Parts: sequence; structure tokens; C-alpha cells
Amino acid sequence: MRRVARAAQPRAAGRSLRQDPDLAAVAPGQAQMARLERKLERGPLAHGWADQRWTLARVKTLIDRLFHASYTVEGTWRLLKRNGWSWQQPVWRAIERDHAAVELWKKEVWPRVRAPRRRAAAGSSSRTKPDSR
Repeated sequence: MRRVARAAQPRAAGRSLRQDPDLAAVAPGQAQMARLERKLERGPLAHGWADQRWTLARVKTLIDRLFHASYTVEGTWRLLKRNGWSWQQPVWRAIERDHAAVELWKKEVWPRVRAPRRRAAAGSSSRTKPDSR
């Protein structure tokens, strides 16, 4: 998940977190959101997960651990969206990718491994005739 800059948008029906005590009781304050953002920036590995993907379930668990507040997955998404976050599809590249080694493999190993092209000879489109191969 990444933070996205967005223009301040008015809340539905003119309600804001500061004016509505029901919403304010559920939503974390600015200090808590800043703390959550700092924890999210550290990444999932720092919090004990095996990979570098933040999922809503993981963010929900992190909120539970930090603030002892229980959110649903949908409520977690609404909280993040309300604070300017959006979901992003991860780029499936390893952090430790060695670009030089990849280029070397493409030039030296791949030509030997890939299947040779079929010969460019006239043949038949029939599968039963030997000329078609």
C-alpha cells in the first residue's frame, strides 16, 4: 500500500470526524495515524511476516497490536482510504535481483536452452502427412 496525495474532499452529508462523536470514537487521531504510518513504512518483514506485501489482514493485525482496537478488514480499508492510502499491485521482482546476472543469462544461457525454431520448408497443413513436420 502506498500513500497518495489527494485534495481534501468534503465528507458525506457534511459530517467530519471532529464534529461527529460516533465517528471520532472509532477513528484514530492524527498521532495514532502518524504512528501507524511509521510502522507501515518499516515494512512487513520488520513485523514478522515472511514477505514484503502489506495486505489488509496484516494491517488489521498491526492495528490490533498497536492500539488494541479491533477492526474488520473492510473497516481497515475504509480507515486507510479515509487517510489517503490506496492499494497497489506489487511488482513481482525480487529485492535482491542482480540485473547484470540477468542480462548475462539472457545472452549466454537462454540461446542454448530455448527450443530451436522449426525449419522454414514448404509442408502440408495436414497432421497425417509427414511433410508437415
